[in-house]
Amino acid sequence: MTATPLFPMEMAIDLNADLGEGAAGQGEQAEQSNEILMRYITSANIACGVHAGSPSTMAAAMDAAKKFGVAVGAHPSYPDREHFGRRSVRLTPGTLRDVLLYQLGAFSALARVRGLVVTHVKPHGALYNDAAGDAALADSIAATIAGFDRSLILVGLAGSRLTEAARRHGLRAADEAFCDRRYEPDGTLRSRNLPGALILDPEEAARQACRIVLEGRVQTSAGTDVALRAQTLCIHGDSPKASAIAAAVRARLETAGVRLTHLENLV
Repeated sequence: MTATPLFPMEMAIDLNADLGEGAAGQGEQAEQSNEILMRYITSANIACGVHAGSPSTMAAAMDAAKKFGVAVGAHPSYPDREHFGRRSVRLTPGTLRDVLLYQLGAFSALARVRGLVVTHVKPHGALYNDAAGDAALADSIAATIAGFDRSLILVGLAGSRLTEAARRHGLRAADEAFCDRRYEPDGTLRSRNLPGALILDPEEAARQACRIVLEGRVQTSAGTDVALRAQTLCIHGDSPKASAIAAAVRARLETAGVRLTHLENLV
């Protein structure tokens, strides 16, 4: 039986992936990985060279996005390359502002010379997760982005402090859900340190994505359901099954009549 959508007027979604996280020198391998994923997604969150990547990997990801008509966004992080940006780092508001502006400035310059418009910003890893629940941190991030470019869309965990702060600072905010991550009953993401946090089966990820869009709900690690409304769905580009997951998710959504579109058309 086909599920009845909770939001029948919103049969459209943005499909994004975190990209450009390869090491400098990977060259052709990184470019091929980018191009495979770009065939399925509508938005790319590209690492800004701090938690991962380099100027050359940023440029390669942007070139692939331009080739496939994919919107580009910055994916800034804590200055924590050793732990891939997945460890919380205590920074003063001033230092955090400078770290974010450093990344946004470099990213915007590379995009501008390619004739690309930066549409959004999505914090990475621990910065993203910390800002979901820390109101002060979320406010600092939103204030910095608003001061840099008020046209940017700020992407955050659905229903989080980050998206609340974005709207408070006059930014467009996009609530995000995940195809390849398990949820806890309170609507937060299950820690990567716990079993079952990652969804590696493409069909399971596709089922979860479709249920989020069509029903506005997701099954949690406890087997219960939690309400979840989102304008964009994420696939982690560093997942070993990223390409297969992206293909399965897109195919299932389109079969269900869901239109894939750029984030700027949805918020």
